[in-house]
Amino acid sequence: MAAAVQVASALSVPLLSALLGGAVALVFLAGYLRRKRADIAHVPPSATAAAADLPKQVRLSNQHKKGGHARPHHHAAADKDAAKKHHHFDLNTLRGHTDGVTALDFSSDGSNLATVCADGAVRVFRIDDASSKSFKILRINLPAGAHPTAIAFSEGSSSVVVAAQALLGSSLYMYADVSAPPTAGNKQQGKLSPPEIKWDHKKIHGKESVLNLAAARATHGTGDGSTIVISCSEATDIKIWHGKSGKELGTVDTNQLKNNMADISPNGRFIAAAAFTADVKVWEIVYLKDSSVKEVNRVMQLKGHKSAVTSLCFAPDSEKIITASKDGTIRVWNINVRYHLDEDPKTLRVFPIPLHDSKGSVCLYNHMGISPDGKVLAVTSGSTLQWLCAETGTVLDTAEKAHEGDISGIAWAPQTIPNGGPPAFVLASCGDDKKVKLWLAPEVSST
Repeated sequence: MAAAVQVASALSVPLLSALLGGAVALVFLAGYLRRKRADIAHVPPSATAAAADLPKQVRLSNQHKKGGHARPHHHAAADKDAAKKHHHFDLNTLRGHTDGVTALDFSSDGSNLATVCADGAVRVFRIDDASSKSFKILRINLPAGAHPTAIAFSEGSSSVVVAAQALLGSSLYMYADVSAPPTAGNKQQGKLSPPEIKWDHKKIHGKESVLNLAAARATHGTGDGSTIVISCSEATDIKIWHGKSGKELGTVDTNQLKNNMADISPNGRFIAAAAFTADVKVWEIVYLKDSSVKEVNRVMQLKGHKSAVTSLCFAPDSEKIITASKDGTIRVWNINVRYHLDEDPKTLRVFPIPLHDSKGSVCLYNHMGISPDGKVLAVTSGSTLQWLCAETGTVLDTAEKAHEGDISGIAWAPQTIPNGGPPAFVLASCGDDKKVKLWLAPEVSST
């Protein structure tokens, strides 16, 4: 009996311990379950919905990466167009160049735009409508080793003169029959013959490169309307050519260390050069009664800037010149003076250059051109394109980073061209980013 009591006493201690431990565990478990229910009860409905949709979102994301239709295609296309046209005057982009575009020029009727590219090709775009989604393009490959630097239309819209740099120096090539075929052309005509070189000249400026070409019809005095082309070298000389025959008509020298650029007046009468110094020299082309060139004389000098002139252009009436200088000003000059009586050209207006860099310094204008109606002055500095009122110098608009790199040239269409509606004045620009862009002209208030 005593032995049984001892056994029962020995078993009661572990049993009581086990029961007590189990009771404690049940208490803790009950508390945990109460807290868990409370947490679940306080989760916001939106969070539970998001958690429920999470797998679906993951699947949609995976579909998008694999080319699925998680996002409507027209939304993506709209976003792409919006990114491409980052400015409200950005009208169109002409693609197809495989390297930087070095220069461009419109034909006299505005129906063709010719470009030269570092890939060694000339491209002529048919501009029937500036807002079109596609353009007819004529491509001309220059001779091997020729790197084009400048271009100008020679006779109407049917021929172009191209300046190209090679190892031994710069050359000129005149290509005829370069008009790109009309958009609604007859497809049964077959393949068109490639344009031919009608004339060419080698080493026209020695080993120096051609900075720019400019062309105009000789309508002043006894001029017969033939196209006159000037080539401005990076040295100090400027040559004058007969566009159709290729005959060299004369040479002038700025004698100013180096040239920046040159231009010819729309009536073919004057030549002006922006060079190393602050003064701008102006020459007159004198025509004989048989329309040949008698001589080229220096007739005036524009004095007033305090530093080198970086760019210039003639007004449409051929009686004014607009200049931009490193001194931070733009000047408008009246050259319709009696220079043969020693009457000096007059400064009509002086504007401060309104464009400044991030440090507050005045920017230099590399290219400038005035609209055919004489109201809007387009200027460039680096990758920035700016439109100014030609009368007041007021900034009409600015397109920063108009190109993804420096702008290499601009050209106005000489007359209004279709734009998906009423015709409009259009400016073309080209750059190192392999693109040519078309821009609408801003409106200028009559007041």
